[in-house]
Amino acid sequence: MNELLTKLDECVEFGKINMASPYPPQMKGQEGADEITRRALEAGVNPQDILTNGLMPGMERIGVKSRENKVFVPQVLMSAKAMSTAMLHLKPHFLSGAARQKGTFIIGTVLGDLHDIGKNLVGMMVEGNGYKVIDLGTDVGSDKFIAALKENPGAVVGLSALLTTTMASMEKITKEIKEALPETLVTIGGAPVNNEFCSKIGADNYSADPQGVVEYLNVKIA
Repeated sequence: MNELLTKLDECVEFGKINMASPYPPQMKGQEGADEITRRALEAGVNPQDILTNGLMPGMERIGVKSRENKVFVPQVLMSAKAMSTAMLHLKPHFLSGAARQKGTFIIGTVLGDLHDIGKNLVGMMVEGNGYKVIDLGTDVGSDKFIAALKENPGAVVGLSALLTTTMASMEKITKEIKEALPETLVTIGGAPVNNEFCSKIGADNYSADPQGVVEYLNVKIA
């Protein structure tokens, strides 16, 4: 069983989705995250162990490598895809209560901004590290964030923006979330924002990369 989890860990780190996938070249023709997760479940491996000891270590390593510029967006996306493929097999177990996630993370690109690559990367990395992710998409206003928060008490909110013109929207959304639900933690990210802006608008955290969001959640929730 440990051998299956070790293989799954490697599939996530190197982005091996399934046997048909030619990427990465050194794992061509081998089983990927899809087949190994299915085999692990069939062998009776606890879904929680698959997440904690199979998926999460690989995602953590790829997150650190990305931060250190040892890998780049395409490799991170392949790892995230491998993880997402494995999660398709695990989600029914989370829904049934057989396995537990660390907490809930609500993410969206703020009103007026349609960019989603950064948001998607963060969502994938957070999910791969054991959290339930609710992705509200792009061009999201405070009403949708607040509605999602009311349906998921205790969730942390992630706001993404790529355009400088939508920084004002991020500020407005943060303030309205805090007014409606003062205890809510809000983390922000995106090219035009920084720690100074984070403090100015009353958000709780700024992360320059997806791994930073994971580390923040691990401190605040896990």
